[in-house]
Amino acid sequence: MALLPTGPQWPVLPEYFHDWALVDVETSGLRPGRDRVLSLAVVTLDGYGRQTGAFSTLLNPGCDPGPVHVHGLTRARLAGSPPFEEIAPQLGALLSGRVLVAHNAQFDYDFLAHEFARVRSWVPVSRRLCTLALNRLIAPATPNLKLATLAAHYGVRQERAHDAQDDVRVLTGILQGSLDAAGRLGLDLPLLACPPRQDYKPFVPKTPCPYRNPGRFQAGDGLVQGMKVAVTGETLMSREELIARSVAAGLNMMTSISGQTSLLVTNDSGEGTAKLRRAVAEGVPLVDERTYLRLLDDVRSGEAKGVARSAVAGLRRATATPGEAAAVPRTLTPAVPAQRTTPPVARTGPAGADRPLAGRRVLVLGGTHEEAGAARVQVVELGASAAVNLSARVTDIVLLPGGESDRRMSRITSLGLPVHGAEWLLPPAMAPVPELGSVHQAPAAESRDTAEILVRGEVVDLPEAGATWTVAATWGQLTACDVDVVTFLLDAQEQVAGDEDFVFYGAPEHPDGTVRLATDGPTEQAVSVAVERLPLEVTSVVVAAAIDGDVTFSDVGAVEVVVTRGIGEAPTHRATLDAATTERTMILAEIYRRGEGWRLRAVGQGYDHALADFARSYGVDVAE
Repeated sequence: MALLPTGPQWPVLPEYFHDWALVDVETSGLRPGRDRVLSLAVVTLDGYGRQTGAFSTLLNPGCDPGPVHVHGLTRARLAGSPPFEEIAPQLGALLSGRVLVAHNAQFDYDFLAHEFARVRSWVPVSRRLCTLALNRLIAPATPNLKLATLAAHYGVRQERAHDAQDDVRVLTGILQGSLDAAGRLGLDLPLLACPPRQDYKPFVPKTPCPYRNPGRFQAGDGLVQGMKVAVTGETLMSREELIARSVAAGLNMMTSISGQTSLLVTNDSGEGTAKLRRAVAEGVPLVDERTYLRLLDDVRSGEAKGVARSAVAGLRRATATPGEAAAVPRTLTPAVPAQRTTPPVARTGPAGADRPLAGRRVLVLGGTHEEAGAARVQVVELGASAAVNLSARVTDIVLLPGGESDRRMSRITSLGLPVHGAEWLLPPAMAPVPELGSVHQAPAAESRDTAEILVRGEVVDLPEAGATWTVAATWGQLTACDVDVVTFLLDAQEQVAGDEDFVFYGAPEHPDGTVRLATDGPTEQAVSVAVERLPLEVTSVVVAAAIDGDVTFSDVGAVEVVVTRGIGEAPTHRATLDAATTERTMILAEIYRRGEGWRLRAVGQGYDHALADFARSYGVDVAE
C-alpha cells in the first residue's frame, strides 16, 4: 500500500496539531537511575511543523561514560561540559507545555525523569509520543523500525548515528513522514499521559540470594541459608537493620507471603496484617523477633545456586517434538480454575492449497464479539495474520454485519482496499484471492512481514541463546477501557519467589533487569525478557493482560501479540487472541525452559476474575 507521496506533507488534521519537543539523549548505559545522560538535543516545533527553538549540549555525568565505542563520548571530550543541574532550567523551559517526541520514547523520558529528580524537579511535559510506537501502528513497508531504517523510508538523510544533535534532526523528518502516513490511515496518535512524578529514585540493585530455598523452617532445626523470610508489623530493631543482618546471614528476605515462604517474623499475636493472615492460611511457621535474632546467630550452610540440577532442565515439559507441541499444549494451572472451554486452534495443513491467504494481513470489522473472533480464527487457519488496527500492511477487509458504520470505512475506501463478506473465508466456496499487488501496491519482497503466524496453544523454539525477546501486546485503538500487561516469573511450582517477580505498571522492571515492561502508547505495552540472564529457579515467564473495572474482553476485542528479538526489530512471530465475553484477565504468552533452550507458547487462556485474584494464584501478596 503506497501511503506517501514523493514528499510527505505536514498534516492539517486538528487532532495532530500540537506544539512538539523532539528529544534525543545519549547515555552511559541502558538503566535509568543507575546510568547518566551524556548528551542531549532538543528541537521544538509548532503545530504547523515550523521550528521554534533548538538546544544541544554535552554533559559531565560525574561517572564513567560507558560504551565509548557506541557514542564516542570519552571522559576527555566530556570534561568541562556542564552538569545536568546547570542546564535543567533551560531544558525545562523548552519542554514545558509541549508533547515530548522521541524514538523509543520511554527510554529518553525515563532518563530525563531521573535527571530532573536528581535536582528535585520533574519533566515538565504532560504527554509524550513515541515514533517507534506510532510506526508500529502504521506498519510501513520497511524491514524493521529502527531510526536509520525509518529515516531512509521517509527520505531523511542520516549523517552521524548516535549523535544526539543529528538524531533529533533525523527524528524531525521521521515525525513529519509518520504523521502524514498516520493521517492517511486515520490513526489516532498514541499519545501517552505523563503526569508529573517526583518518585524517581536512584537505581539500587537487589542482591540475589546465592542459595537455594531449603524449604520450611522447623522448630528445633534452626535456620538454613536460602530460606525465604518475611517480616510484618512493628519491630524493636529497625526494619532496615533486621533485613541487613538477615541478608548477611544468607537468608532470602521477601516482601510477600506465598506457599514457598519458609518463615514469617512477627511480634503480633492477633490477626494483625494481611501478611500474617496469609501466612496462617498457608501454614507458614511464625516466630517473634527475639527468637529470630537468636536463630540468626547460628544459620547453617545452604546449597549454592551455581549449578542447574538435572530436574530443572526438563521441568514439567512434555517430550513432544516441536510439531507435536502445537497439538497438545501444556495447561497452565494457577489456583483459580480456567474459564475457557473451547479447544485450541490446530493447523489443518501446510502452506499452499490449505492456506490460500498466506502472506496477507486481514482486518475484521463488525459482528458480535463471538462472530468477529470466529472470523479471525478462520483468517489464521487460512494462513493470514489477523490485524486489530488499520495499518499500511493490511491487505484485505472482512466486513461483518454492523461493520459498515465503522469510522475506518471511509479510509478503507479511499485506500482502495478490497472488502469481503464473511463467505470469503469459507472454503471450498471461497472467492478467488487476487495476487498481492493486483489491487494496490504491495511491500517490496525484502520488507514483507515474514513473522510466523501462531495459533492459540502453538509452541515454537526460540533460537539464538543470549537474545532479549520482546513480547508486545496491542489492542484496538477504539478501545475505551484501560488494559494492563503484567508478567510473572515463576518457579517449578508455578509460583513467584517474591513480589519482585511480579512485573506490572507499578513495578515495571525486575530488580536484576532481566524483565522490563514498557508502555509506548495507550493501546500497546511490551515486555522484554533477557532469557539467558534469568535465575535458574525461574522456569517460565508468563505474560498476561488484565482489564480494570467491570468491563470484559468483549469490550476490548482481540489482542495481538508480536514477538521480536530486541526493540525495533522485525517481528519473528505473531498471534491474535480473543478472550470470551465474560473474561477480564487473559494469559497471552509464556516463555519457558526446554532443556538448554527456551520456547514460546501463544496461550490465549482467559479468566473471569480480576488481576488481584489472578496474581494471588501465582503467590503474589496483593493488599486488600
